[in-house]
This record gives sequence, C-alpha cells and structure tokens, in this order.
Amino acid sequence: MHTKPVIPLSVTEVKIACSQCNLRELCLPFGLDPNEIDRLDELVGSRRKIKRHQHLYRSGDPFEAIYAIRTGSFKTDVILEDGRDQVTGFQMTGEVMGLDGISIEHHTCNAIALEDSEVCVIPFGRLEELSREVESLQHQFHKIMSREIVRDHGVMMLLGSMRAEERLAAFLLNMSQRFTARGFSPSEFHLRMTRDEIGSYLGLKLETVSRAFSRFQDEGFVSVQQKHIRILDIAGLKALLNHGPT
Repeated sequence: MHTKPVIPLSVTEVKIACSQCNLRELCLPFGLDPNEIDRLDELVGSRRKIKRHQHLYRSGDPFEAIYAIRTGSFKTDVILEDGRDQVTGFQMTGEVMGLDGISIEHHTCNAIALEDSEVCVIPFGRLEELSREVESLQHQFHKIMSREIVRDHGVMMLLGSMRAEERLAAFLLNMSQRFTARGFSPSEFHLRMTRDEIGSYLGLKLETVSRAFSRFQDEGFVSVQQKHIRILDIAGLKALLNHGPT
C-alpha cells in the first residue's frame, strides 16, 4: 500500500496565480502583459509558511530561490564576530528577499519572520531562464535589485551622517512610505520589530532608541503605545530630518 509523503507544516504546495494577487504592482509581475504573467505563474511553484521567529533561510544555506513576501514581515541579520546579532534590514509584504545569495551561491545573512508569514518561492535558475526570454521580466528584476542597492545606500547615509533622533525620524518616515505603498495608513501602523532590533538596524543602543521615542512623544511628533505608532506631525519629523534637532 502506498502512503502519501508527509509535507512539513512550514511548506504548503499551492499553485499561485500572480494575475490574481493584489501585490502584483509591488512584486515581480509589475509591468508584465497577461501572457507574460501566465508564464511567471508557471515558474512560481509554491508558497511557504513561516511561523514567527522561524528562519526562512540561514547564513551559509545554498542559494536556490528568491522569495516574494505574500503576507507578514521579516528581518535579516548577520552574526558579528563577538556573537551579537546585527540587523541589516526589515522586509515587508510585496518585497523580494534572498538576493544576497546571487553572487556567491549561498546566503550571507539570516532571514527570520517577525510574525506568522507566507512567501512565494521563485526558483532562481528558472527565473534566469525566463528572464532571458521575457525582456520586461528581466527589466523588472533589475529594478528590484536596484531598489535594494538604493536602500543599502540609504542605511549607510543614516549610519554615517545622522544623529540618533534623525535616524529614528528617517526610519519612521520610511516605514510610513512603505505602508502607504501597500494601501495602509501613512500615519498609524504597528511595528513588528522590537526597539532593540530597531536600534541594531540604526546603529543605536536600546536606551538611545527609547529616549528618542520619548522625545518624539513629548514634542508631539508621535503617539506610542508599545509597538503601535501614530504619527501626529509628519511635517515635524521631516523638518527634524532636514534641519537636525533644535
């Protein structure tokens, strides 16, 4: 008697229709015609569910696929020589992860779910083949890679030239823009990461992040209830970013 193979709970094999996904304008299908989207549908083979605090991939894992976040959010980090975690980024619904593995064929960071999440698995070898045939897909993929490079440069600017409160203001404004692009409120959102993780990303100590949040609240820039953020004065945050602390 034949028995069906046991599929891990973290992996769900489901055929995905990119044409029916409400994230298509944020993800790879953007700009493709219906026929090209059908071909991409054939490429994207599965969804993978990742529980909160679980790894999507680890540093050193073989690079086989990139991942489009369908629901949820992630952080990426690296382990420093002294054993500390250094957060290198926060990724949201509609963004593509795993690009770090392209150059050396293994992942160089860890990707960890900040909440129960789901990703679309896009085998990279097959994506390369299809990109050679569909010029608009190759163009969109290059745009995604460029977006990651620009984001990395933005972080370098944060760490290199801004004071603590400017860094936090830039972070909150960036989150506001990213939530807006997904159809959510630009002024009220829930941060899935901890303040410690925010500090690691911004190159700040936990106490410094907490003090900056407190000052923003005292100044009337934001209202903070644990991880729930309400921006009361977006113009004030932008002014702080442009002119520095008063």
